[in-house]
Amino acid sequence: MVNFQDKVNFLWTIAEILRGPYKPEDYGKVILPMAVLRRFDNVLEDTKADVLDSYQQFKHLPEESRDEILNRQSKQRFNNTSNYDFHKLLNDSDNIAENFRDYINGFSKTAREIIEYFDFDKQIEKMDRNDLLYLTVKRFAEVDLHPDTVSNLEMGYIFEELIRRYSEHAEAGDHYTPREVVRLMVGLMFNEDDEILTKPGITQTLYDGCAGTGGMGSIAQEYLHDMNDSAELQFFAQEFNEESFAMCKADTLIKGENAQNIRFGNTLTRDAFPTQKFDYLISNPPYGVEWKPAEKVVREEYEDLGMDGRFGAGLPRIGDGQLLFLQHLVSKMKPVSEDNPQGSRMAIIMNGSPLFTGDAGSGESEIRRYVIENDLVEGIVAMPNDLFYNTGISTYVWILTNNKSKWRKGKVQLVNAVDYYEKMRKSLGAKRNEISQEQIDEIIRIYGELKEQDNVKIFDNEDFGYQKIVVERPLKLNFKIDDARIERLYEQRAFQNLAKSKKKGDAGIKEQEAGEEVQNAIIEVLQQLKEDTLYKNREVFTEKLKTAFSDAAIDMKAPLLKALLAALSEKDETADVCVKNKKGDVEPDPDLRDTENVPLKEDIHDYFEREVLPHVPDAWIDEDKTKIGYEIPFTRHFYKYQELRSSSEIKAEIQALEESILEKLKKVMM
Repeated sequence: MVNFQDKVNFLWTIAEILRGPYKPEDYGKVILPMAVLRRFDNVLEDTKADVLDSYQQFKHLPEESRDEILNRQSKQRFNNTSNYDFHKLLNDSDNIAENFRDYINGFSKTAREIIEYFDFDKQIEKMDRNDLLYLTVKRFAEVDLHPDTVSNLEMGYIFEELIRRYSEHAEAGDHYTPREVVRLMVGLMFNEDDEILTKPGITQTLYDGCAGTGGMGSIAQEYLHDMNDSAELQFFAQEFNEESFAMCKADTLIKGENAQNIRFGNTLTRDAFPTQKFDYLISNPPYGVEWKPAEKVVREEYEDLGMDGRFGAGLPRIGDGQLLFLQHLVSKMKPVSEDNPQGSRMAIIMNGSPLFTGDAGSGESEIRRYVIENDLVEGIVAMPNDLFYNTGISTYVWILTNNKSKWRKGKVQLVNAVDYYEKMRKSLGAKRNEISQEQIDEIIRIYGELKEQDNVKIFDNEDFGYQKIVVERPLKLNFKIDDARIERLYEQRAFQNLAKSKKKGDAGIKEQEAGEEVQNAIIEVLQQLKEDTLYKNREVFTEKLKTAFSDAAIDMKAPLLKALLAALSEKDETADVCVKNKKGDVEPDPDLRDTENVPLKEDIHDYFEREVLPHVPDAWIDEDKTKIGYEIPFTRHFYKYQELRSSSEIKAEIQALEESILEKLKKVMM
């Protein structure tokens, strides 16, 4: 990588030209597309003369047919038929903008579309208006990005580094994935497939639904090539940030790969590869970012297609769409069959939220339930903090497959790799740590061994499931008719509504007055019933009320009777149990309702008898409300108790601090 950092630094120093008319956060709007154009220019320069000669001969042909011929001449998947290149543009400073546009329009369709996604014409106009265009082209003409000088791999790294610097101003959730993290993800993803990937001439497919600049694809291709130089990894990607998409597609085009495999759009709202499945899948979806802009389309797919769509397992809360991307990738896995016995493997990096957010029955829990019960989760690796340029957030690499090896079936492996890092000599934004190649190799090794140790735990799938049971206790009330309880009747909505009317004018006034008369009549009956007797049976007391109001010719409808009972009652553990129907079913007290999470492997009734009944003998389980939940409490499984320091040790430390402070104060006062 001799050229890598020098080239990046040179390209970024060109940004100094833009200072003034451009804010630092906008430098990338010029630097990124110009770097792409300069690379295109260098890639095509050796064959430019031949292409121009052929263009004169075949320019009468339709563009598509002509490009096929010219691409053979250029020895690339694109060409340029403009008479200009970066050096010839400098011969006419007065017409630099017009000539530069002519140069860009001379590219074949695919390359031209890439530049259009940068929306670069606005920047050409702005630079020209501020007399910066000629200077910028001149500086870029000074850098040599020819493939003989800068390899495709190095150029990919240059693009990634430029986009990283540009993304230091990115919004929350847009986290450029450091190269060493991707290498680890790829290593874990390929971990079980050595036998397949080392076959001579093997061709596999890789898909990234949040591709960014395509770095994950490039590193996976490099990793596979190191394993087997005759293997081919065809990269398919989708990205909805226009500049990142353009960089990704440009890099693919420059490498001589099929740029049509790189597609634009929001993955959640429009699957750019609706009928395709892939051998490998990799992604770093945005963390904690609302998916509200995609909600309508996603919800419709969920409701209309269910498990035949991408999001059938469930929808997470609107504030975080990571688990939607997880489901999307799962939907792109190749089913295991006779024709495809290997199935698919995937690596996705997410923050801690998808591990545990959401109670039993929630969208998040149901998604976890789906991937775990279908034996798709092979392992999860906890990463060190402070690896990313924009955030120090904790992250986890999930490895999923629909074809687990026999010794992994029904199991999930957790690897705690939070201590596998080295401090960087110089921080890059929030990135203070990096993972060395030796540490990457070690993490992959212990993952592949599948042996329990201090930082490796192996669980059955069911260990992450639980049954959330609802524990009910009976409602017990006493009843009394006295002034204090009668007064509480005015707080009951059903009683208040008697003296309200939705009608307008005189009709409304009359209805309100009639209601007030009913209210007064009810109060009068209650006043006549006042007594010191405390009733401890609701059925007996209810009959007393019904009889009294029937005698007074007051129609006591159910909502009003309920309001009266609520006002005249108080909780009483010594009272009789309230029943809710003639069959004698006990009515639960909502204030005493509780829940218990019972491990999936345990019978809920055994648990209930052991853990609940000894404390509340009158409790019962409402079986209709039992829900299955799944969570992965990663941190809890690796928690290590640290013994608290003794009080004498803490006291000695405080005294030492006090003495130190006093000494310093003496020096100040002298």
